[in-house]
Amino acid sequence: MDAAELEQVADRLAVLARRYGPLFGGWGGWERGEQYVRGLLVGGDERRNAENLAEHIDGATPRALQRFLSEASWSAERVIEQIQADVAPLLEEPDAVFVVDETGFAKQGTKSVGVARQYSGTLGKVGNCQIGVFLGYASSRGHALIDARLYLPEVWTDDPDRCRAAGVPDEVGFATKPVQALAMVRHARAAGHLQARWVTGDAVYGGNPGFRDALDGDGLWYLLEVPTTTGVCPVTSAGPVTPLGAGLWRQRDDLERPTTIGELADGVPADRWQTLTIGFGAQGPRVYQFAQHRVRDFRAGVLGREVTAVFRRNPDGTELKLYLTNAPPGVPLLLLGQVASRRWTIETGFEQTKGEVGLDEYEVRGWRGWHHHVALTLLAGLFLLLLKQELGEKSAGPHPPTSEPDPPASPPAPDLEPRRPAGMARGNPDSQRRRHTSSRSQTAA
Repeated sequence: MDAAELEQVADRLAVLARRYGPLFGGWGGWERGEQYVRGLLVGGDERRNAENLAEHIDGATPRALQRFLSEASWSAERVIEQIQADVAPLLEEPDAVFVVDETGFAKQGTKSVGVARQYSGTLGKVGNCQIGVFLGYASSRGHALIDARLYLPEVWTDDPDRCRAAGVPDEVGFATKPVQALAMVRHARAAGHLQARWVTGDAVYGGNPGFRDALDGDGLWYLLEVPTTTGVCPVTSAGPVTPLGAGLWRQRDDLERPTTIGELADGVPADRWQTLTIGFGAQGPRVYQFAQHRVRDFRAGVLGREVTAVFRRNPDGTELKLYLTNAPPGVPLLLLGQVASRRWTIETGFEQTKGEVGLDEYEVRGWRGWHHHVALTLLAGLFLLLLKQELGEKSAGPHPPTSEPDPPASPPAPDLEPRRPAGMARGNPDSQRRRHTSSRSQTAA
């Protein structure tokens, strides 16, 4: 938005500022919060740092905005929870989808919290960057980003002094991206504002068996992309299935030999593929071919629960995607395809929030500043969502692009280790600690 456009909707922004002002602590915080969000909305082509934001907003100074961002003690978590409460009447549906994914923020130097040489899909390579793990919410009514956590690599959590210098709380230890994603899903459900039946994400999350087990234990249906090497044991009959121990698959006449999901997909007969239209984009209908097969999860020689392997490819047979879902048998393949397509709403959310409100344009180094900036960009994104729905748009933004990368058109967090048998990954994700936490706490003492 430019300044003139924002002035036309200034009253609506004032209402939002009054709603969130008390969360920023006192009248000074209230005013700074409104100024910062306003600056994000009218930042234009300039980088949205405190200095540039202050130039656009009457009464704002770079120092005041920087202190509000990096030093003020207001709670980003409380702002996030209020955002979720306000997203609910706009988007909530019982069959909605929680979408998990991460995005990278390129950084120079070594001081910014969490920065390290690590792979970033945003960069498309290993580079010096920070990684944020995000939670999105998607329904037929639209989509929004509703939570975020900064990922701390072990090179950080193994160095208590470095963490303390960046303002990382002593109770925060190493947590994998799936653990952080699970924590956000559980936190959103515990807050009680947003209902969702499904969880979807890419192979970073689906490839972690403990993440799948934990969602299953929480009563959520997942449809998650998995690596081609994921072990499965194809089911050949519809009879009842009972648990078996390691190595006993040969005693079952309803099971084939263990294989990988990639090899199983390669053997799908041509007549098993169904061509389905799962939605419409700016370039027309989005059409894919789908197939499915009931399988038993198979890891480290142990048979797990029965799930469904879902395969998706372009009509010309290219860009094969592989998924596992714990949804009950009988869920239509078209619905599974539509849930899978919701994963791209979070990619669209990243593009919009970076382009429209400067998600990636911060200049803060510390833990508090990063989470404050991200919470405020999500709040600015909520304001745009309110405006777009008020103008009668069905979705929270442009239709998901048909030029996706593949198609044309609570209780302590479980240790989500790759080979953990089903049913064992349960507990509270809000505790993101490992051995590093205790060592850092002792150091702090």
